[in-house]
Amino acid sequence: MTYCVAMLLDTGLVFLSDSRTSAGVDQISTFRKTSVFEKPGERVLVVQSAGNLAITQAVTTSLRESLEAPEPGLNLFSCRNMFEAAQLIGTALRATHRRDAEALSQFSVDFNASLILGGQIKGEVPRLFCIYPAGNFIEATADTSYFQIGESKYGKPIIDRVIRRSSSLNEAAKAALVSMDSTIRSNLSVGLPLDLVIVKRDRHEVARHINIDENNAYFAGIRRRWSEALREVFTHLPEPDWLQGGPRSS
Repeated sequence: MTYCVAMLLDTGLVFLSDSRTSAGVDQISTFRKTSVFEKPGERVLVVQSAGNLAITQAVTTSLRESLEAPEPGLNLFSCRNMFEAAQLIGTALRATHRRDAEALSQFSVDFNASLILGGQIKGEVPRLFCIYPAGNFIEATADTSYFQIGESKYGKPIIDRVIRRSSSLNEAAKAALVSMDSTIRSNLSVGLPLDLVIVKRDRHEVARHINIDENNAYFAGIRRRWSEALREVFTHLPEPDWLQGGPRSS
């Protein structure tokens, strides 16, 4: 399994993904879940993936190969806008389904793949999409400005509490890392190393792409201080009134 989160802010986008895949307790591997498609000064697109690794790799590989096709056609570098790019990825996902889904079902393997697409193409604002296994998708709005795929439940509360569209890129990156730490602590199928990608609005290129492993001092410090802060806050919460004595009630 995996965990990916992407946030759309007034000042740009933040993406974070882990790299652990598992097919049982004795088959743990590391594969990157974030792909960057970039023409500096003109467009930058980031694709994150979760689900069956063979399916998501087939989709991202087809997207890269279309950029090198001898006959020009629609690809992530020729799309007129981000909506068209999301349609292209949905089409690639459906093409993979048509080719592989029946064969997978014969081995009791579900066609399971979800993707996040975010970025900016010159001439429009940054945009963020979540693409489902059927190839359909939704777009982030002012009310829902982030998407998660994979093991999303553990890291959702911190983002809901602290992130707004007006949050800074640094605040979003920090929240994403705390969200990832919560997920790693609660689910063994999510793990290091991490990919953190930051895209600043109207720059049309990646501002930072950071690989975070167990030796990253900042992430180690965030994990330690967040745990300490939670324990300290917990100890200062008032005790329940009903434990102070008085008549018992059902």
